[in-house]
Amino acid sequence: MSLLLLAALVAAPTPVAVGSKVFTESVLLGELATQTLTDQGIAAEHRRELGGTRVLWEALARGDIDVYPEYTGTLTEEIFAGKVPADQLEAALAARGVVLGPALGFDDTYALGVRREVARRLGLRRISDLRANPTLRLGFSNEFLHRGDGWPSLQRAYGLPQQDVRGLDHELAYRGLRSGSLDVVDLYSTDPEIEAEDLVVLEDDLHHFPEYRAVLLLRADLERRHPGAMSALRRLTGQIDVQTMRTLNARARIERVAEPVLASSFLRSSLGLEQGAGRLGTPAEPGLVRRLLDRLGEHLRLVGVALALSILVALPLGILAARRPRLGQAILAAVGVLQTIPSLALLVLMIPLLGIGTLPAIAALFLYGLLPIVRNTHAGLTGIAPDLRESADALGLPRWARLWRVELPLASPSIVAGVKTSAVIAVGTATLGALVGAGGFGQPILTGIRLADTRLLLEGALPAAALALAVQALLDGVERLVVPRGLRLAEESER
Repeated sequence: MSLLLLAALVAAPTPVAVGSKVFTESVLLGELATQTLTDQGIAAEHRRELGGTRVLWEALARGDIDVYPEYTGTLTEEIFAGKVPADQLEAALAARGVVLGPALGFDDTYALGVRREVARRLGLRRISDLRANPTLRLGFSNEFLHRGDGWPSLQRAYGLPQQDVRGLDHELAYRGLRSGSLDVVDLYSTDPEIEAEDLVVLEDDLHHFPEYRAVLLLRADLERRHPGAMSALRRLTGQIDVQTMRTLNARARIERVAEPVLASSFLRSSLGLEQGAGRLGTPAEPGLVRRLLDRLGEHLRLVGVALALSILVALPLGILAARRPRLGQAILAAVGVLQTIPSLALLVLMIPLLGIGTLPAIAALFLYGLLPIVRNTHAGLTGIAPDLRESADALGLPRWARLWRVELPLASPSIVAGVKTSAVIAVGTATLGALVGAGGFGQPILTGIRLADTRLLLEGALPAAALALAVQALLDGVERLVVPRGLRLAEESER
């Protein structure tokens, strides 16, 4: 019986993995693709809010996801760095094992927007009008600041003189515009805030931005692995115009309607998927306690595995650094360099090697956890008083016995302090794991930022902070067990 069950599990195809970026429109389109596949009896799962363009592209290239919504302008300008014209895009994608799937029916181009009052006061109608106002404060999404058709090339094309340019999350830029701390932001043409905030969209009078047709990108082997998937997704061809997309975005971001509910409603009304109404209906959202427990389990798994690996590797490295001073300088320098790499960059660098999910997050946390333990182990061992070492030598203890029975116990306060630091860093940094699909308390934080939902932000931030305090308290208890009582009393008396 068990062999039959195992054979069935092996034979069962894995669900189609649909990815989406960390902004509302992408989440909505990902949900539409997922539910369309499900309606046709094709198992599919939506891996939502995985990060930016590079994260999704690398995940698709590796096969960690099978489908994700993208834009033709992003493909030509960001993925292929302007080296592939639009008419050669399909061939370039095919060379990477990717198929340009159905066009969804709308163009979501970049634009620049300002408050109507500012546009009227300064006479702003076109992007070229910005040249006459060098003191304007610009706020752009971080991706727009660095992409091929983003701010650097826009500034060159129009000769814009502005220097006060800030990078921030796309949704947060609207808050800056609303508060008056920003004057100009980048927009997507389907953003509901354009109408809700009564913004003026500046004319791209030099036609700098390319066409951004919304499409689905698919792995070339998807149809072979999941027969019927391609024809199912083609049902979405041309079904969404600009106004429809803007309305869906508005209901998600302003009215706070859940994306699965919006996708289900749209598919029923536009494609008549009444036959799959039962499948398209989304299950009730888990309660707060269940959500917190689920996120806690994910977060603890990331932190626990990464911290254990850090201790297993860093402790021997710290001992080696203390025993071999020249080699020790190289070890300390190497782990110090790892600590300087921005956490998000390190996560993205891990994707080509480890894919998306828990593995790249654990690997990044492991690398970040090395420095405090290596440094404190090295400092604890090299800080042992010479007369204590001489006493150990006088007893005739073998080298490893001296290390285990004398040196490590004496260095234990410093080592435990390094483990504490590493643990707290891991708890905080693990929230970024949500950007690569690792879950944890970062997931509600990302969604809260995207939807400007303080409740969701706190649902992730407060438990993460509480977990850091709990880990600190737990390690205080561990310190009482592993640090010799005499050393603890001496340390307390010095305080």
